[in-house]
Amino acid sequence: MTDEKIVNLYWARSENAIEETSNKYGSFCYSIAYGILRNHADSEECVNDTYLGAWSSMPTERPVKLAPFLGKITRNLSINKYNYYTAKKRGSTQVPLILEELLDCVSGYNDTEATVDTIHFEEVINSFLSDLNKNTRGYFICRYWYAMSIKEIAQRYGATQSSVKVSLHRTRKALKEILEKEGLY
Repeated sequence: MTDEKIVNLYWARSENAIEETSNKYGSFCYSIAYGILRNHADSEECVNDTYLGAWSSMPTERPVKLAPFLGKITRNLSINKYNYYTAKKRGSTQVPLILEELLDCVSGYNDTEATVDTIHFEEVINSFLSDLNKNTRGYFICRYWYAMSIKEIAQRYGATQSSVKVSLHRTRKALKEILEKEGLY
């Protein structure tokens, strides 16, 4: 079923919208949640909460593409659940390591600057990613959007863990240079 038809089901408040969303995007949402949480039950819960979030927000939004819309909901729910668990000193995922890796490239904002520069920042990031070769961009997105481990990325791309680490290091360094050049660091 097309995204447009699924969105129309949400707008018609048809319960089939959830079933069609699950059929088309369930595994996509699960992979995002599991990459962050590394727990099957919690990942399933976040995916189910994603459907509820889509159901609740659909009357005010009419997304053209459902994958990014659902991915963002899933990611935010998963990060919130991750924060809940780490506050209780439970769980072990890739998130602290990933945040530490990116800290050197994107730190330096106060809240006012971040608010003003958000649109420009997004444009710079999108341009940066579009200029990367396919594998480098894939490594970066798998690591920093899907929260995949280095080992998982290497397996997915048929690369060595060492080459993935080097690529990610160079990509972060290049990103930092571009952000500095644009006055966003």
